Amino acid sequence: MKIRKLLSMFLMASFILCSCGNDSIQSTQPDTESAESVENETADEQIQETTYTYDYEQRLNIIDDNYRNYYEIFVYSFYDSNGDGIGDINGVIEKLDYIQEMGFNGIWLMPIMPSTTYHKYDVTNYCDVSVEYGSLEDFQRLLEESHERGIRVVIDFVMNHSSSGHPWFVEACNYLKSLPAGAEPDLEECPYVDYYHFAREQVNSTYYKVGNSEWYYEGVFWSEMPDLNLSSEAVNAEFQEIAKFWIDMGVDGFRMDAVAHFEESDTEYNAQVLNEFFDYCTSLNPDFYMVSEAWVNDAAIAQYYISETPSFFNFGVASAEGKLVKAARGKYKATSFVNSMLNYQNTLSEIYPDYIDAPFIANHDMARVSSMLRSDANDMKMACGLLMTMNGSPFVYYGEEIGMTSSGTKDENKRLAMIWSNSDTTGMTNGPKDADDGIVSSFAGVEEQLADESSILNYYKRAIRLRNENPEIARGEIKVIEALCVEHQAVITKTYEGSTIAIVYNTSDEAMEVVLNDAAVEGMAIRGYLTLNGEVVELGENTLTMPAQSICILK
Repeated sequence: MKIRKLLSMFLMASFILCSCGNDSIQSTQPDTESAESVENETADEQIQETTYTYDYEQRLNIIDDNYRNYYEIFVYSFYDSNGDGIGDINGVIEKLDYIQEMGFNGIWLMPIMPSTTYHKYDVTNYCDVSVEYGSLEDFQRLLEESHERGIRVVIDFVMNHSSSGHPWFVEACNYLKSLPAGAEPDLEECPYVDYYHFAREQVNSTYYKVGNSEWYYEGVFWSEMPDLNLSSEAVNAEFQEIAKFWIDMGVDGFRMDAVAHFEESDTEYNAQVLNEFFDYCTSLNPDFYMVSEAWVNDAAIAQYYISETPSFFNFGVASAEGKLVKAARGKYKATSFVNSMLNYQNTLSEIYPDYIDAPFIANHDMARVSSMLRSDANDMKMACGLLMTMNGSPFVYYGEEIGMTSSGTKDENKRLAMIWSNSDTTGMTNGPKDADDGIVSSFAGVEEQLADESSILNYYKRAIRLRNENPEIARGEIKVIEALCVEHQAVITKTYEGSTIAIVYNTSDEAMEVVLNDAAVEGMAIRGYLTLNGEVVELGENTLTMPAQSICILK
């Protein structure tokens, strides 16, 4: 199905999506952390000492496809293997066992290519690894070690813009500065002039002067990130060669950065670029995965699926004002939450049936979950439980599983050093050098939380295991059992390849009894559950006893 035909389908489907009320619409602007008012309570104040009794662990049933549980890693702040204070590729390798034991079977690495900045979203060489992070040989070993553990690796792919220090841009600018006044550039003399958006006038405030010449260039995000011209056949050929380089090495997918900015306010064009690039990548590897960042509302995300590419991040559920955090806080009813999932499914499946949702709570551009939820461990667990029962491939930002915090709107404060232990500093990075001092997490590090059954980390671990036990959670067709949905109580079924499970939600702060008097769930038994601090979910003759903020899987 071609782009224009899919676009007409979108226009019909988007009305359905937009008619769900204001709760279904997510701001198109980045989270400014207005909800952040952190009460720095200690982990001891947040966690009740409880010994778990849990009799429902099932056999793992992990399917080797593009539905994955992804862990987002900022290598710079993750784990330092050589003592220089900066995280590196070998540090990620050292923590692969931890990642696997948590239940993640996918990794998204934020940019690893050479760059002039700590965040590395301004690339100077698309076919190498930053010397701070290691070597191509180190990265090759990471791929091999990951694949041995059943973990696929997705890397950040930045083709909206390059660094101002990239040789393409440097050569183009030097050539333009050498031209006599009024002379037209000759692409045979310098083909790189066509790689960027150059103009003889300052088109708008995002255009910057090329030295003392009469020329300007576009740089929407920053003067040192000049926008690439993706309409250029030469640029597209370059990126195909770059994609081949990484795919041949063994990379399993790309996280496409800033796709809504390929051409500002032109979704059809941007979708076409993604469609053609993904087709090329899958010609090299039919199992290749792509997840794209389009920071727009639900209806606009739906429109992007006309690209027939697998995944777009679900920004409607993310951030302090997203559905996950609001539902965890009780500000968005369980009934509204499950109906939003159903609506998302029905709308997107009409546009592109093979879509794979990519939900998340927060990422490297947002306040951390602990800051959004004021370091309330119970609400943080609830948000995780909701995320891990959504369809698609959930993404978890490193440190989210231990309740790491952030501060303010400064990007560096959202990308702090991973806390591996409160007592052992082995592998601890320095984090971004321009981050503010004195930002302290309310919760313990990985080592301490692994030993605490009721920790946030162990809640994440069990929630991910439930996904890995029940492939219906990620892949199943959703049906809402309306008769069993009241306020903060909701029941849905998910069916995948003839197998049906039910998911029962209690998002309130009080225990409740759910009478299972609907034919869709009759005869089902408990298959697993998530509770805050070791409380038990019990099933009587026809009644499910649900502790506060709990989720139960029935089959």
